[in-house]
Amino acid sequence: MHTIEASNPHREAASDATAELKARTPPGVWLQPALIALVLASAFITCYIGLQRDPTPHHLPVAVVGSNLSEQVQNALGDAVATVPSASAAAAHTALEDRDVVAVLAQEAPGRLALHVAGANGLSTTTAAENLLTAYAHRAGQDLRIADDVPLAAYDARGLAGFYLAFGVTLAGFVLAQNILVLSSRLRLRHRFTVIAASSTAVGLVGAILAGPMLGAVPAPFAPLALTLALLAAAAAFATNLLGSFFGAVGVPMATLLLLTVGNSTSGATIGEDLLPVGAQAVSAALPPGAAVRAITDLSYFGGAHVAPALLTLSLWVLLCAALVWAREAFRRSRLRPGRLLSEMKPS
Repeated sequence: MHTIEASNPHREAASDATAELKARTPPGVWLQPALIALVLASAFITCYIGLQRDPTPHHLPVAVVGSNLSEQVQNALGDAVATVPSASAAAAHTALEDRDVVAVLAQEAPGRLALHVAGANGLSTTTAAENLLTAYAHRAGQDLRIADDVPLAAYDARGLAGFYLAFGVTLAGFVLAQNILVLSSRLRLRHRFTVIAASSTAVGLVGAILAGPMLGAVPAPFAPLALTLALLAAAAAFATNLLGSFFGAVGVPMATLLLLTVGNSTSGATIGEDLLPVGAQAVSAALPPGAAVRAITDLSYFGGAHVAPALLTLSLWVLLCAALVWAREAFRRSRLRPGRLLSEMKPS
């Protein structure tokens, strides 16, 4: 006995429409996700591995006590260093403690030089300074004594705490913005801004507590550290929100490329800023992760001597990105309003 199944015209129509839609899908729709993944993977590998292949010092700032010795060092080492002649050892050490230079070289005794470094500048920068000036002392036939006057914290032996802290906070701001973009149709703009501001503040407080008092890896004063991290989270969130608002689905990968890939790899935390290629140096301090790493290091080890430009950079990212998102939303609403009024005026 054969069973005859009744046809459902609605189901058949829906099936035909789905099949027709799939048949008409252009190849670009399928290729876009794959290309984005390929670009991000290539950029991440190129930035993080490529920058560490052969870090070369460029104009490494070194204070040298005595004009004659300064001239000799500059002639011997060329563009690798930028010697800063200092009239006294006290002035040179002040420059080291204020992070104006990365090392101090002085004639300690006949036939013996003294090199003072700031290990807080990071292993790559400190090692580069030590290697260059050890080579100079060897060529000059002099002994060299090395002392670390600004050492890293005991729980940050490799000087990477600032990098991981900045990376984690940037990632938090990025993910926060992703979720805000998903909910943008259900949240008013002022509510979205409120969520970003409140969440960024919370991230800053939690990050400062964990990295500082709890783990002891970042010895910065609590309040300015929390402010720095909150600004970094907000900058990452507003920048991601801006790119997502203007460029749609492609905006989030663009934020990944800008903040998590280029921004963190050129921040100067893993490879010192003076060892980066010229192009990377140009963007390093201008992007939120680089500005934050400089602020964290300055607050932790150098008394905040140069923290103001970094905080200003982070603040500008927050304000400019938020203003552009607000302007776009206002423009979109102004274009929708006349159409809405006309539809309401039409007789039913």
